[in-house]
Amino acid sequence: MNEAGQESIRRVLTDGFYMHDISEPLVSFDDLTPAAVAQSVMQQNDFDVAGVRHNGLVSGYVQQSDLTSGVCGDHARPFEESEVISASESLTEVVRGLSVASRLFVRVLDTIGGIGTRSDLEKPPVRMWLCGMVTLIEMRTGRLIERHCPDESWRTFLSSVRVQKAEELLVERKRRNQCVGLLDCIQFSDKGQILARNEEIRRGTQFESRRRVEQVFKELERLRNNLAHSQDITTSDWQIIVQLNENLERVIEGPPGLVD
Repeated sequence: MNEAGQESIRRVLTDGFYMHDISEPLVSFDDLTPAAVAQSVMQQNDFDVAGVRHNGLVSGYVQQSDLTSGVCGDHARPFEESEVISASESLTEVVRGLSVASRLFVRVLDTIGGIGTRSDLEKPPVRMWLCGMVTLIEMRTGRLIERHCPDESWRTFLSSVRVQKAEELLVERKRRNQCVGLLDCIQFSDKGQILARNEEIRRGTQFESRRRVEQVFKELERLRNNLAHSQDITTSDWQIIVQLNENLERVIEGPPGLVD
């Protein structure tokens, strides 16, 4: 990939989506609102927390479980700096923040006006962002295999059944006039197996063992499948999401020792 193409990918993955793309407005109550009233509203709308206004400005927050008596102001908690993020922060910072906090309060125009939780990472912008990273990893892995395994010598690292499936797919894709090679027809997991079993290729990555390659590619494939089928990703795939996020530059630049 040339320098211009790599820079385009960097812009998409680092500057394409922001906190304001996934956050929700933070409902707030005046500090003199009876706690019972606020709790009732929060229960009806399934809100765990809400902002508390003092003199018209949101100055703290309350948890639904605390609103047992008095007024909202009696139970107000201050915003911790580690729980506050700007609406213009990238998804990289959002995931990093949610890896240590259960929620993030969103600063909009010098006041707290929104909230984001891990469940908000299920939204389309995050799914598109993650799909882009996984796709890039698969493309880079394919190119690495092609460079180190001329004349389809990578076949020796797969079972005959897996190679046969790729050959059948190649026939079908050529019937549709698609210009592809056999390597383009193997599955994501197959590419992981080749990378794991080919010592020469693996030494050029950050992976320290065959087992680690297999583990990471299994997690990446599960994430990709869950993204493709609109399944939950923040429960079963949270660890690999955090790893992808922390290794974003490796994902962009390659080679695929990408999330180890």
